[in-house]
Amino acid sequence: MTSPTPGSAGSRTVLITGGAGGIGQGIARAFIAAGDRAILADRDTAAVSAAAEALGAEALTLDITDAAAVTQAFQSLAARGSVDVLVNNAGILSVHGAVTELEPEAYRSILEVNVIGTFTMIQAFAKHRIAAGGGGSIVNISSIGGRQPTPGMGAYESSKAAVDSVTRWAAIELAAHGIRVNAVAPGPVLTPMLEMGMPEGSPARAAWSSRIPLGDLAKVTDIAPSVVFLASEQAGHIAGVSLAVDGGQLLT
Repeated sequence: MTSPTPGSAGSRTVLITGGAGGIGQGIARAFIAAGDRAILADRDTAAVSAAAEALGAEALTLDITDAAAVTQAFQSLAARGSVDVLVNNAGILSVHGAVTELEPEAYRSILEVNVIGTFTMIQAFAKHRIAAGGGGSIVNISSIGGRQPTPGMGAYESSKAAVDSVTRWAAIELAAHGIRVNAVAPGPVLTPMLEMGMPEGSPARAAWSSRIPLGDLAKVTDIAPSVVFLASEQAGHIAGVSLAVDGGQLLT
């Protein structure tokens, strides 16, 4: 199957949250290479504008925890045409702490973005697609941490377990409208920021790599193709899955 060219009848509009980050940009780059139009959404106006300009994408300043702003954004986008694919990439890993020590407010801050924010985007996109006659695809970015706990990271990891659950919930309810919902669950990913903190040869990098049968952390380019696939016609009979892209870490 040949990829559509930008602006052709077959090209899609793809909205990617957390678009200013390394994974968000990598996902956008892969969709653009497939002939799709990418809209990068992020709450950091300067960062998302710079990323969009570098990629030839569109920038959208958006805080996914602000339900009114999300509704308004989709109304504005609908006035200019439909959004065909939503990639819920935005998420935070802002706090660490043991179950006996973590403050509830710190936990709540992660849930607000990773779970409620993801749900808010799913709901708004679903309403947008149903109004347009149905169809479309959602790909949520989860984490294998939702299935394999790491001490001190429980707040983040339980939020990603919730993302997997919301993925299945949305998938079974939205299937009747032709909207497919899936997730990609990476292990640790070598974003530019993470690579600075864990350069090749460092003890921290070696410790993480030792947990991965394929021998190293994922690159962004290992993650993006799975997102593009799940949003594509080739995955047209796949719904409600959370695809681990982890180098086999869940096997250990």
